[in-house]
Amino acid sequence: MTSFSVKFSATSLPNSNRFSKLHATPPQTVAVPSSGAAEIAAERLEPRVEQRDGYWVVKDKFRQGINPAEKAKIEKEPMKLFTENGIEDLAKISLEEIEKSKLTKEDIDIRLKWLGLFHRRKHHYGRFMMRLKLPNGVTTSDQTRYLASVIRKYGKDGCGDVTTRQNWQIRGVVLPDVPEILKGLDEVGLTSLQSGMDNVRNPVGNPLAGIDPHEIVDTRPYTNLLSQYVTANFRGNVDVTNLPRKWNVCVIGSHDLYEHPHINDLAYMPATKDGRFGFNLLVGGFFSPKRCAEAIPLDAWVPADDVVPVCKAILEAYRDLGTRGNRQKTRMMWLIDELGVEGFRAEVVKRMPQKKLDRESSEDLVLKQWERREYLGVHPQKQEGYSFVGLHIPVGRVQADDMDELARLADEYGSGELRLTVEQNIIIPNIENSKIDALLNEPLLKNRFSPDPPILMRNLVACTGNQFCGQAIIETKARSMKITEEVQRLVSVTQPVRMHWTGCPNTCGQVQVADIGFMGCLTRKEGKTVEGADVFLGGRIGSDSHLGEVYKKSVPCEDLVPIIVDLLVNNFGAVPREREETEE
Repeated sequence: MTSFSVKFSATSLPNSNRFSKLHATPPQTVAVPSSGAAEIAAERLEPRVEQRDGYWVVKDKFRQGINPAEKAKIEKEPMKLFTENGIEDLAKISLEEIEKSKLTKEDIDIRLKWLGLFHRRKHHYGRFMMRLKLPNGVTTSDQTRYLASVIRKYGKDGCGDVTTRQNWQIRGVVLPDVPEILKGLDEVGLTSLQSGMDNVRNPVGNPLAGIDPHEIVDTRPYTNLLSQYVTANFRGNVDVTNLPRKWNVCVIGSHDLYEHPHINDLAYMPATKDGRFGFNLLVGGFFSPKRCAEAIPLDAWVPADDVVPVCKAILEAYRDLGTRGNRQKTRMMWLIDELGVEGFRAEVVKRMPQKKLDRESSEDLVLKQWERREYLGVHPQKQEGYSFVGLHIPVGRVQADDMDELARLADEYGSGELRLTVEQNIIIPNIENSKIDALLNEPLLKNRFSPDPPILMRNLVACTGNQFCGQAIIETKARSMKITEEVQRLVSVTQPVRMHWTGCPNTCGQVQVADIGFMGCLTRKEGKTVEGADVFLGGRIGSDSHLGEVYKKSVPCEDLVPIIVDLLVNNFGAVPREREETEE
């Protein structure tokens, strides 16, 4: 496949293959003056992976107790499906033949995730979800039309979703079409490479980057560089494709913290030091079924030029030293816990080009007292005479015709660009003010994607749910809409309330950061097993961010409406409609 856009060679960075192997008999220790482990055995700091035939693999002596996903990677390198065109041969094999072989069955269920392809075996057998890389959520009308053309051919099986990582996912893909789809993506400047499984997820940035009158820094150059590094500009960067688990990164560009830094493995926080612009670093934020953790300071600052080198160093420390046993204990924060913050920091320093890393700066540029701004609706840009319009995309779901219309609107009224947000909405930037009224009168904005949705709908987020996802326990998208509509008929709400739905404990819907969250489960009612939800309360985003906690467990979904009504009345100032009418 041909590469696209700015060339960014991973080889221009320091050689990532040179590790300092530490062997000690009897065991030696390295002092670490921090919380967590006070001492680290030197043998623990020996990298657990090594390079063989150009790919990173777990060393033989560290293979005892590894999890099934790690075994699948050892049996067959997933990236060869891309780097050696293995997908071309796989796409020619029937599903019946694939199912007969353990290797090819694991290709479609595990290894294809390195190409961004997720087999929906349980609820959509033979169909795939394809996840794109879309740094900063910026996409073009041509890219959007191409994705629409892909899903249209799959009829009722095809649709698209805006994700909680500012990204596109398309559904209904069948394996024989994949090679041609990948070529088409490349032609419009997109890739799905390294967007799933043990890879770096889509780099998130300010959805208003470059147009925000109050932005601190335009995040697009940094998220683009990070994405180009991670994928070696669409060629595949095998130095960072064998991580212990997935890994999330964001670059903060505004005081609003639209990017949710506290739930990322690495967050770049704008700060100056000695007159230079750069970033303080937060590390370790993540969600999982067994544990959720907020990102913590690494006590490190990097100048803007070192955004990629420090990302590389952190990824290599995680790749080399992260554990590969229980998948519930392999996210990067577990390694930070084991080594202590200073111990982990020391490993990052070892992997920096100059073996140095400045301490955190006190000159944080993010204002602590800042009211998070609304981006739905019409808002002036920093460019005089232009505005952006934020559109509400109900729970992120779009059809092919919707995508074509969005592309048309971006071309006709804006600059041919669309911005995706982590709340599953879309922004059309660069609209001349003289065209605003005409845009607002477009049928799509009147009937489907309102710039001014009802207050409870505007912050509603829902994961895929069990319509397509085999991990999900309950249906989420349609249910979240239906229940919210019912609640709206019962209470009047005057302040924004963020309600998130997720179909299972993997929490793709990020219920822990919601004002009210719903995590799918199975429960019992009148002696029968029914779909239910654990209700979370009190999550916060922005400068006072913290994770919500479980308010009530195992509530049957059909019983949620009165509970939500009570929460809104007692915690968010809602007024029952009956009382509102009486008072009038």
